[in-house]
Amino acid sequence: MDNKSGGGGGRASGRWGGRGGLGWGGSGGGKYGSGSGSGGENYPCLTMHQPWASLLVHGIKRIEGRSWPAPLTGRLWIHAASKVPEPETIKQMENFYREIYAVNGIIDINFPKNYPISRLLGCVEIVGCLKGDELAHWEEVPESVRLEALTNFCWLCEKPQKLVVPLEMRGYQGVYNLEKRIYEAAVRGLTPVAGPLPAKFPLPDPQNPLSLKPGSLQFTSSKASEVKKSESISTAIAGARAAATQFSRKDERWNNQIDALWKRDNSRSKEIVAFHHRANRAEYHHLEMRASPTFGSSKILSAALKGISQNH
Repeated sequence: MDNKSGGGGGRASGRWGGRGGLGWGGSGGGKYGSGSGSGGENYPCLTMHQPWASLLVHGIKRIEGRSWPAPLTGRLWIHAASKVPEPETIKQMENFYREIYAVNGIIDINFPKNYPISRLLGCVEIVGCLKGDELAHWEEVPESVRLEALTNFCWLCEKPQKLVVPLEMRGYQGVYNLEKRIYEAAVRGLTPVAGPLPAKFPLPDPQNPLSLKPGSLQFTSSKASEVKKSESISTAIAGARAAATQFSRKDERWNNQIDALWKRDNSRSKEIVAFHHRANRAEYHHLEMRASPTFGSSKILSAALKGISQNH
């Protein structure tokens, strides 16, 4: 599902500012600017609503769905937003995963015992990004993975690790940098997770770690079939979509703001765009995005700003 990012408010170290290099956002994505340490280290993190955040870190969710392409490859830390998940939302998402895993004969799934909020939960490895239609038709991955292709862009996640003790912190919208002190505390507390059916995504070009990108898969007519959906799977997908729509209206407003900011980008040496947004009931969070010629073109600024939005 295209998630469910929710800024839980508060402090994070770096801002997303592309310098070119990794990923596929805009004109090639970017690295993390305004690093969290004196050496410019980058510890990218994404805040997500529950239950999606825990499902990802526990290896049950293998696809992070978005309306925008993944802006990076490599380790991505996962933080749970401050919104308490509704019991019905948890029920719908757990039922969705029960149904799609059953297609691969897996019926025993150990769901998280709880879904903590305002906590850093762990991390995953982003190994690529595909369009939803590409993933849905990709016969080299399990059927249950293909059934997770419900969004415009699908971030491909491997090697989940969870924190033995989740760390309390607050988050931002989009992809941002962890403070170095938080990273150093977290990295010592990671433990690998064995999901019900771990995904291993084959690279189209084994020599190119960035070859899994939107548009990289070409299918012949013999490989153009989607997974057949039973009535129970279709019902579960509908429930998962319904669970995600509670965030859609807020995201539409964000997309409109981002488009307006993008149009304002020009050749001035520096421009700081500061704005406030309301999230998680009555809380206000402050976020600044810095645009500079050293960060690249307006397309990269666009990719950075699009990282603020999410479609769940």
